[in-house]
Amino acid sequence: MSTRTPNGLDRLGLKNIGEVYYNLSYDELQAHEINQGECKISTSGTAMCDTGIFTGRSPKDKYFVDQPPSNKNIAWGDVNRPIKKEIYEELLDITLNQLSGKNIYITDVYAGASPASRRSIRFITEVAWQAHFVKNMFIRPTEEELETFEPDFTMYNACKAVDEKYKEHGLNSDVYVVFNIEDNISIIGGTWYGGEMKKGVFSMMNYWLPLEGKLSMHCSANVGKDNDVCLFFGLSGTGKTTLSTDPNRALIGDDEHGWDDNGVFNFEGGCYAKVINLDPKSEPEIHGAIVKDALLENVVADATGHVDYTDGSKTENTRVSYPIEHIENHKDDLQAGHPKNIIFLSADAFGVLPPVSKLTKEQAMYYFLSGYTAKVAGTERGITEPVATFSACFGEAFLPLHPTVYAKLLGEKIDEHGVNVYLVNTGWTGGPYGTGKRMSIKNTRACINGILSGSILETEFDTLDTFNLAIPKTLEGVDTEVLNPRNTWADKAEYDAMLAKLAGMFQKNFHRYDNNGGEFDFASAGPQI
Repeated sequence: MSTRTPNGLDRLGLKNIGEVYYNLSYDELQAHEINQGECKISTSGTAMCDTGIFTGRSPKDKYFVDQPPSNKNIAWGDVNRPIKKEIYEELLDITLNQLSGKNIYITDVYAGASPASRRSIRFITEVAWQAHFVKNMFIRPTEEELETFEPDFTMYNACKAVDEKYKEHGLNSDVYVVFNIEDNISIIGGTWYGGEMKKGVFSMMNYWLPLEGKLSMHCSANVGKDNDVCLFFGLSGTGKTTLSTDPNRALIGDDEHGWDDNGVFNFEGGCYAKVINLDPKSEPEIHGAIVKDALLENVVADATGHVDYTDGSKTENTRVSYPIEHIENHKDDLQAGHPKNIIFLSADAFGVLPPVSKLTKEQAMYYFLSGYTAKVAGTERGITEPVATFSACFGEAFLPLHPTVYAKLLGEKIDEHGVNVYLVNTGWTGGPYGTGKRMSIKNTRACINGILSGSILETEFDTLDTFNLAIPKTLEGVDTEVLNPRNTWADKAEYDAMLAKLAGMFQKNFHRYDNNGGEFDFASAGPQI
C-alpha cells in the first residue's frame, strides 16, 4: 500500500472521510474483501464476488451531460442519451453523500500504454472488490509515478446509492451512469457491475482520442517475431479472442486499443473474459489465468471453493478479470508498431460470405461501419433463420462520436501505413445455419496463417458477385472448393437468393449513413443489387 495521501484528496467533494485506502496491494485487497464479507476464495486462490442484481451493463441508464462545447461533438441517440446539467448535479450530490462519511478506496491507474496518448484515471469506491477490479483492468503506475499522479478524469462509484426521483428526472430507472466531459467526472449509482467502470473509461477514450486524430478501437491485437502487428475486430461469437491468441505471436491486448503516431497500444493492463462453460482444453490461457489476484464474478462454487463453470444459474455472463501478466505470451509494454494486417471477423450464419476476402480501403471503411455478424435465431429444432447483427465499428455501444469519424480515421491510417485489410467468415458454409455446416477451425486458421505470412498476396483472386469481394482462388491449407462459397451450395439458385437477401440487409442498415459520408460515398463500397 502507498503510505502517502493521494494528491487532490481535498478536491474530491467528500465530507468526513474515514480511512482512505490508496492503491492497495493485491494481498491487502484480498484481506479487505474477506474481512468485509465481499468475496470468498476459490480452490485456485481466486477471489469470487457477486455483482448483485446487475450481472451486465445497463446501457439504457448511460447519459452524457448536455452542455457546450462537448455536446456539439456527441452523436445523440439511443446510445448516447442527454441529461440536463441540473439533473446531473442532483445525482452528483447523491453520489458524494453516499461516499461521504465512509472508508473509501482510491485507485489511480492509467488508460493507454502509449505515453503520448494515455490518460490518468482515478476511481473512488466504498467496495474493496471494485478497487480490485480496476487494479486488474487498467495499467498500474509505479510507486514513483504515484508520487506525482494527478487525475485527468475521476470516476465515483456509489453503487449503493440510487436515484429515487428518476421518474421526476425523466430517466430510465433508478440506476445512473453519467459522464460530465467538461468537468472530467463520471458517476455511477445503483449498479455494482464492474464492467460499467471498464467500458466507461473506454467510452471516454473513444471521445478524447479521435478528436486528436488518433483511432480508438474495440479489437484485440497481437504481434509476430518480425514486429508485424495484426488487429482482430469482431462481435461476440466470431472467434476474436480465440484467433488472436497465438503461441507464435505476443498478445498486445484482447479488447481495447488505440492507434497513434507511434503505433498500436493497449488501453488496459488486464483482461475481462467470459467463463461460462470454460474448458481448460479449448481455452487454456484463460483457465490458467484464474489464479490468485484474479477476480471471478457471479460464478457458482461449492463449499470447498470448487467452481462449476457450467453453472449459469446466476447469469450466463459469468466473468473473470485478471492482470495481463497472467497470460504468459504477452507484450510487456502493451504496445507495438503500426499494423501490417487488419482482420474483420464475421460469423455469417446465412452461409454466403467467403471464408476470407481482401478488402479495398473503401470496402474496409464500409465493413468497419457495418460491424456485421449473424446469430442463429435459436437452437430449437426447426428454427433455421439467422438474425443479422450490425454494430458500427464493432463497438457501437461505446462510441460517443458519430461512427463515420472513426471510419474516416481508419481509412486515413490504412492509406498512410499501407495496411492490408481482410474479411474473414467464421460462420457457415454450404448453406445457412440448419442446412450448412460451421466453417472448420482448420480452414479458418489456415486463412489467418495465409494473412499473417503474406502468402495470400501471392495468389490470384476471383470476385464474389453482388458483394464485389476479392476472394483467393487457392490458399495453402484451405479446401479450394470452400474459398468460393457458391461452390459449396448444392442449390446455386438458392445461394444466389440468399446472397441477395443478405446484401439487402446490409443496404437497409447502411441507410443510417445517408448524407453522412462527406467527400466519400461509403455505400458505393458495399454490396450492389
